[in-house]
Amino acid sequence: MKILLADKIPDFAISRLKSMGCEVFSRTGLTGKDLADAVAETGCEVLVVRSTKVPRPVLEAGHGLKLVIRAGSGFDTIDVAAADELGIRVCNCPGMNSVAVAELTIGLMIALDRQIVDETDDLRRGVWNKKKYSSEALGLKGRTLGIIGLGCVGQEVACRAAAFGMNVMYYDVIRRPELEKQLGVKYSRFDDLIEEADFITLHVPGGMQTRHMIGRRELALMKPTAYLVNCSRGGVVDETALAESLRCGDIAGAALDVYELEPTATDPEFKDPISHEPHLYGTHHVGASTHQAQDAVAEEMIRVIAAYRDHDEFLHCVNPEKVHVVGG
Repeated sequence: MKILLADKIPDFAISRLKSMGCEVFSRTGLTGKDLADAVAETGCEVLVVRSTKVPRPVLEAGHGLKLVIRAGSGFDTIDVAAADELGIRVCNCPGMNSVAVAELTIGLMIALDRQIVDETDDLRRGVWNKKKYSSEALGLKGRTLGIIGLGCVGQEVACRAAAFGMNVMYYDVIRRPELEKQLGVKYSRFDDLIEEADFITLHVPGGMQTRHMIGRRELALMKPTAYLVNCSRGGVVDETALAESLRCGDIAGAALDVYELEPTATDPEFKDPISHEPHLYGTHHVGASTHQAQDAVAEEMIRVIAAYRDHDEFLHCVNPEKVHVVGG
């Protein structure tokens, strides 16, 4: 079986795939026509991607392509509709990096409250401003966290927030009574959560159903002392509206790991104007990028490939029509 890796995966995973008898091609950093050419040239049966986009032309280039694996959870960078038309199955590796994303989410919450980035910046400029920074932090204990999306990541955030003594409420399209008891969280209507939370964290999939879920209306409902954290998908937040809210002081601040205008993996320049806004902290879409998380994702990717090769089964298939699917 020929496998094309369009993004970097751990070396141990490549060795394991080769030991399984797979022919592995590593062509990282390719996009568009270059990626399509690589798919055609290698004749791969399986294409593995992390952040690389897989549009229709790439799928059409693979005459022997049967399976695209997203080495992660979200699959909005893959044209699933086109894959379905072409008889190509798309699988992901859900939940493997949930802890890493949750850890970053909590880290950003603490950073916002304690203004860690601003304090570090002042120190690097030789400025000592203890009076300012010792009088503004409120702390996390006893404050209300609103989690939007109680999936794998949202649950891990809830666990960690409880350890900080926070009051946790959540909104999800599906109410989860069993998790409410297990995690000690309270279900809330969407608008009530927006209005009541001191911190709001987003853990929802990308796509049209969640696009600009947080926009002008929602930002206007938030407390002026509240913070917004997005480690899910860039399009979930209307950045134009967020920039206006930050500029006017309508909310206390925000932290983003994902952006509407996100560069490709090989583009070193960040052009999104949101980065210039006051009271915004940002990271480089690294929520899932810990060694622990990447190793776990790689293990699951290997399991998906083995199930397909050995049993013609598709684990975590997101377009399973007319295909025997196991896992999930």
